Amino acid sequence: MVGLQEAPRCEIEVNYNQFGANPPPEMNPVEDYFVQNNENSGSPLLYNPSSPQNSPGSESSTNAKPGHMNQASDLLMAVSIGAALNKNKIIEQAMEAMEELFKLATMGEPLWQHNGNGGMETLNGFQYLREFGSFDATMEQIMRMVEVGEPQCFLSSDCNCNFDQDVPSSFSKLNFEPLNIETSRETAFVEMNPMNIVQLLMDTKQWATTFYSIVSRTTLLGVILENVDGSYNGVLQVMSAEFHQRTPLIPARQCYFARYCKKHTNGTWGVVDVSLENLFPYPQVQFRRRPSGCVIQEVGNRGSKVTWIEHVEVDNKSLHPLFRPIVSSGFAFSAKRWIATINRHCQWLTTSTARTAPSTDGVLIPQEGRESLLKLAEKMTKNFFNNINSCSENVWSGLPQNFAAQDVRLRYGNILKVPGKPSGNIVIFTTSIQIPVPMEVLFDFLRHERTRNRWDLLSNQRHVRELVYVSNGENPKNRVSIMQVNSSPNKIEILYLQESYTDETGSYIVYAPMDIMAMSKILNGGNPKFVSILPSGFSIMPEKAPGQGDGAVGSILTLAFQSVDRLSNKEYMPQSTLKIIDAILSTTVASIKDAMLFGIR
Repeated sequence: MVGLQEAPRCEIEVNYNQFGANPPPEMNPVEDYFVQNNENSGSPLLYNPSSPQNSPGSESSTNAKPGHMNQASDLLMAVSIGAALNKNKIIEQAMEAMEELFKLATMGEPLWQHNGNGGMETLNGFQYLREFGSFDATMEQIMRMVEVGEPQCFLSSDCNCNFDQDVPSSFSKLNFEPLNIETSRETAFVEMNPMNIVQLLMDTKQWATTFYSIVSRTTLLGVILENVDGSYNGVLQVMSAEFHQRTPLIPARQCYFARYCKKHTNGTWGVVDVSLENLFPYPQVQFRRRPSGCVIQEVGNRGSKVTWIEHVEVDNKSLHPLFRPIVSSGFAFSAKRWIATINRHCQWLTTSTARTAPSTDGVLIPQEGRESLLKLAEKMTKNFFNNINSCSENVWSGLPQNFAAQDVRLRYGNILKVPGKPSGNIVIFTTSIQIPVPMEVLFDFLRHERTRNRWDLLSNQRHVRELVYVSNGENPKNRVSIMQVNSSPNKIEILYLQESYTDETGSYIVYAPMDIMAMSKILNGGNPKFVSILPSGFSIMPEKAPGQGDGAVGSILTLAFQSVDRLSNKEYMPQSTLKIIDAILSTTVASIKDAMLFGIR
């Protein structure tokens, strides 16, 4: 049996409460709130797996109204696409979208251009209109005047722009509206064969599972075209989905779209999405997918060359000012992010099936234990992303203005029900701040064992050690770790499960307290489905896109915590709870800012 082999002499005293911790005598009210109100997290067999609504990992909302609205809209769309006339319109639009996708994937300059060193590849708006639009002499004259710099332009050269409200009538022929146009293209090698990538995209469950950091909700509404031989070639289906970032301050993007898959003569596959709102008008359309998707080419026997294209129209009027530069540039929902996510998925598959894995201090994890640990970490990270996004099922509110922490969002999660214990509401609270240091500096500070006690309230003045880790991919900083917090050399206070991951589009550090009994079972191959877990953590984005503007690129940090609170309910949250939430966020933010701004790294 594999256990946590700290040392045979270690005197382990653990109270199996929320943080697996024995609170020291000097614990303050903030620490007390975390420990006393969060019992049994990281413990085995804490809920009935046959009752997912009682699980901390369940996605059910505290307010069912938004979900019911989505279900009603989905039902109406499903009925509408069944009409023969509508089917023909969808088929025609999907085939035109596939033709455009292949042109966008294969054409170079002047249609595509790079935005600075390391920047995204974006569409040239004028060239796109010439290639795919239909315009008259008036439009041609306007474009010529813009190119020589005469009147104020109505289109920016990269298409990631807002169209002026007073657009000439000739623009209406192109179906342009005053929405922000975001475009990007990314080409990369993916260690997966084309057929597996196609299946991953066309199977809605696999798609949502793989891209859980982007897709918060998806529904297959109907299949318009099927392939009799069982392959995905020629399959056309209608879907609804919500796309999110890892913060409630960036509105989720919802749309209905057709997804069409086609295999071309040279063995290249294409999977394209195109919105259906122009066929089924809605009173307020805030997001549309123009032809977007990927072209997949086989590269030997090792993998695929994938060219991903994102081309969307979106209303960013309600966007928080902190995130406006990074979102309006198109980087926050760019093709680069989709490619990075599928590559992360491939790395996870490779790591979970590897015969051996690095370990530290002689703690050897059998393959079954490594797989269980990775699955539990994935469950934890999915839970974290589901908790903090702005999808329609997450109903957020704010703190009153007289509190110190700014731009705080909080909401109730699921009710945690544990046999033999009083139930409690899960409270999730989050805020986002700008920090003028590069993303990699902030990521290293938050993930590392040496600096954890400078920001973590429960690790303050205690010794933190990374007991064991499993690397995920070639970057050694991308790993799943077990962190051990000691108040003295022979006394374990807390165990944390932590996943840290970074790529050029963003970073995250997600962690959750675990008790020793639960962790020991996981390391011996126990089923992670039976372990309750309440994750907290950080999401980091660059404050602007690479190549956008002059000067160094700082970071936007989103902090999110969750705790079980038995004093409040959906109708009432006491002032004492609000004060503690404010103190947790304010203290943590101040600690991180002090460390970053005054060089304590």
